[in-house]
Amino acid sequence: MIHTTKQGLRRFLLEKQLLLQPRLNETTSREQVLDVIRQLECVQIDPVAAVRANQHLVLSARIASYEPGLLNELLSEHKVFEYFANAACMIPMEHYPIFQPTRTRIREHTLSALEALQPVPEQVMDKLQDEGPLPARAFESEMRVHGYWENTNAKAKTKATSHAINLLTDAAHIRIVGREGNQRLFDLVSRSVPEELLQTAEDLDMEEAERLMLLKYFRAYRVFEPSDARFGWLKLSAAERRVAIKQFIQCGIITEVAVEDLKHPYYVLSSDVERVLAHHKEAADKDNSYLDAEAEQITFLPPLDNMLWSRKRLEDLFHFEYRWEIYTPADKRKYGYYAMPILAGDRLIGRMDPRLNRKENSLKVELLQFEPEAHVTAQLRKNVKKAIQLFAKANGADHVQYT
Repeated sequence: MIHTTKQGLRRFLLEKQLLLQPRLNETTSREQVLDVIRQLECVQIDPVAAVRANQHLVLSARIASYEPGLLNELLSEHKVFEYFANAACMIPMEHYPIFQPTRTRIREHTLSALEALQPVPEQVMDKLQDEGPLPARAFESEMRVHGYWENTNAKAKTKATSHAINLLTDAAHIRIVGREGNQRLFDLVSRSVPEELLQTAEDLDMEEAERLMLLKYFRAYRVFEPSDARFGWLKLSAAERRVAIKQFIQCGIITEVAVEDLKHPYYVLSSDVERVLAHHKEAADKDNSYLDAEAEQITFLPPLDNMLWSRKRLEDLFHFEYRWEIYTPADKRKYGYYAMPILAGDRLIGRMDPRLNRKENSLKVELLQFEPEAHVTAQLRKNVKKAIQLFAKANGADHVQYT
């Protein structure tokens, strides 16, 4: 066991999440974007685009010169693949084999639905074999079925081919290999994943794949604890999560961290202990009685940013309560539809709720709110407003409106 403070641990976490250091500001290449995804282990995908889709905001929070087309190019070049980790994520292609347990579980879950939908899934596969890659609109069907999100008591509205594509994608028989605007392009996994990775996936022992998946989860979270229901991305029970922690401690791979003023421990990779202790010492040596507004970088985090995956960790280390209110009725929202936490240095100091109007090239700020305990100086307000201007410009807006 090692001991540290909340500030020491959160500064380590921010460093590993690439949010403590200045953002990359030079012209960005695909390889640089891929390197960031590799360091984060994966980036969560979400179609909601109050400004831009979550995956693009995550990357632009770390790369000042990031352009969305770069990620789409990586997808088309088969350098990354989309699949389920924390949720639907962009994942480096070299990690395709270790997701075999997830693919096996989902294939078992979708088997009966695919069989019930035949011959449509087989027809989709045949068309892709002959013509792929193709967008969903290339598949015509007059047959309607109940899709994932439909009320089964209501009239079926989903095209049978669309439902088949969703099932086949989840089961990893086909996959998304590119995007044209809002249209996803699909192709066969057997043709679009390198043959050596497919073979490795087939040969990989299931127990070893699960071990490698747990290690990937540890690297993605960096500071973790077993109460997380997503622990290891393997749908483990609470008892199984505790056993996994114990086993990894016994073999020296992870280390327990006692955090000042917290009753429960966190855990880190043993290879990270040196950096945790370095940040502990740095925080202890620094005068943290106030926020130096002129020195701290301001970053706006999208609702599904890797840093925000654990709400418990946010409250424990940052004293910051966060809830994405997109599914909360408008009259019951406290902060807004797309409220983005504001990171200043190693503190979460408030929220900004933006909307991008592409026709008018403007960014509308519905809410700009600071935490009660944040030391809000005139200089800090000025820095936040400047950061909002830069955020607007990075996302295609040439002016900002406040409500």
